[in-house]
Amino acid sequence: MEELKRLAINEEGFAFDPETGNSFVLNQTGLFIVKKLREGLSEEKIINEILKEFEVEEETARRDFYDFMEQLRILGLIDNK
Repeated sequence: MEELKRLAINEEGFAFDPETGNSFVLNQTGLFIVKKLREGLSEEKIINEILKEFEVEEETARRDFYDFMEQLRILGLIDNK
């Protein structure tokens, strides 16, 4: 998760990767997930936090989490595990 820690992120979700020069915008859920990943929380803990923070069903929270994780992999911001 070192790649995530190098990102500069503001509270509106604008993210900049100084290593690659790429920038992108995170929605509210994406910003929440990135913050939790940077805190070192496990996947299960983050999903539980999503359920507490947002009004979504568990199935939706899991799907959104794993879809977002795949996007982070594609962007090279997390390992391909």
